[in-house]
Amino acid sequence: MKRVLFSMVLLLVASLAFAQEKNVKEAKSIANGVNPDFAKAEELINQALTNPETKDNAETWDVAGFIQKRRSEKEMENAYLRKPYDTLQVYNSALDMCKFYFKCDELAQIPNEKGKIKNKYRKSNSAAILAERGNLINGGIQFFNQDKNKEALEFFATYVDIAVNPMFEKENLLKTDTVLPQIAYYASLAAAKMEDYPSVLKYAPYAQDDKEVGKYAMEFISTALKAEGDTVKWVASLKEGIQKYPEHPFFFGHLIDYYSNNNKYDEAMQFADDMLAKDPNNTFYLYVKGYLYHNMKDYDKAIEFYTKTIEVDPNYAEAYSNLGLIYCLQAQDFSEKATTDVNDPKYKADQDALKVFYEKARPNYEKARELKPDQKDLWLNGLYRVYYNLQMGPEFDEIEKMMQ
Repeated sequence: MKRVLFSMVLLLVASLAFAQEKNVKEAKSIANGVNPDFAKAEELINQALTNPETKDNAETWDVAGFIQKRRSEKEMENAYLRKPYDTLQVYNSALDMCKFYFKCDELAQIPNEKGKIKNKYRKSNSAAILAERGNLINGGIQFFNQDKNKEALEFFATYVDIAVNPMFEKENLLKTDTVLPQIAYYASLAAAKMEDYPSVLKYAPYAQDDKEVGKYAMEFISTALKAEGDTVKWVASLKEGIQKYPEHPFFFGHLIDYYSNNNKYDEAMQFADDMLAKDPNNTFYLYVKGYLYHNMKDYDKAIEFYTKTIEVDPNYAEAYSNLGLIYCLQAQDFSEKATTDVNDPKYKADQDALKVFYEKARPNYEKARELKPDQKDLWLNGLYRVYYNLQMGPEFDEIEKMMQ
């Protein structure tokens, strides 16, 4: 009796496996028809993709990819015939086709019982993927413009993944595909917007050498490393960014901030000096050196380098603003030592000396306002303080209204 029951179980399993294999064949036949019922084809293949008897067969995934390939072809056929067609379906089918063909290739690369690999799918499937690759860009752009970063990332990431997939080893896409760095940049940008830092670190490196977007890709890498708490790699990425893109202020500025915030002024100053030795008239480096002296409360040296910054670039609003701030800080330091006794013989002299600091601050804050009227943090509070202490009534009233 047990033997009979066992035979029945074996028979049932075999029949179920046969049914799923039949589904795979039928799904392909439907998709390949003149008027294909793609919904039916997908229903059949989806059953096979999850069934234990067929889910590990390369043929199952090949047919799943073929169905999506045919869906895309039919939509493009409608477009050519000026019939209604679904652009988004074209993009989604291209994406799904890639996923299915990737899995098909992975399974087909498994050695058989004799230890041999017989992958009959790679040639045709890799050609199909390359033909549809442009639609991955189009799909990514469509979702990116809709601020759907998760979907955009999936399209852009798949485009990049193709380049490193073994299916395309002969094409050497990392070197031959000139568009790839740009797409990798957008993949990392979409990931950065979602704070998906692992994806940023995966895709941004493919863009970091690009002349147009490389510096921004390296920004994303640095930001991701900092967010993940890897200080050593973060600082290293900033130094690498400075070497690769010395004209881009992000890396130098953040490295100096790191040194300053950790009271490593000697290292910061040495780094600033090294950069100035290579480019003595670089206004950002001059400004940063003034900023370092500023934080060290060496106001005379800070004034010297902020002034040098302005001599090279008379439109450097931040340097004017910080000059104004230093004069106000000097006024504050002086006021703490000055006499407040109106009967003291030194009182008038101290008040006159105090006034000089605010008079020096005034034109710098006003110039910052002139250069960047919309960036009020550079001048509003400063002018409030200056006009108040210089007793400039109408000017003070104007600023006070702006602060309300």
